[in-house]
Amino acid sequence: MRIHIDSEVEKFIYSLEKQTIAKTLRTIDLLEKFGNKLAMPHSKKVTGNIFELRIRGQQEVRIFYCFHKDQIRLLSGFVKKSQKTPAKELLKAGNKYKNLTP
Repeated sequence: MRIHIDSEVEKFIYSLEKQTIAKTLRTIDLLEKFGNKLAMPHSKKVTGNIFELRIRGQQEVRIFYCFHKDQIRLLSGFVKKSQKTPAKELLKAGNKYKNLTP
């Protein structure tokens, strides 16, 4: 499946530490290769149509994504600092998803 990376997500990825950038890009490659068959520990369903890509390491990174038409769309990303996913981040991804579907 083809991956569409939002420009905001791309800026976020390249703002990370070098080692984390490499892990993130590797995990995105896994997502591209396995699509909706990618599961834990790399991917987890968050809500109805939104999933999170999980990158572990020095920086805990989460990237929300969805499947739209024939591609995977990376919606938003953040560095996770606590156990709970921030509601603000989930809301941002949800709004971007709503803008994709008319």
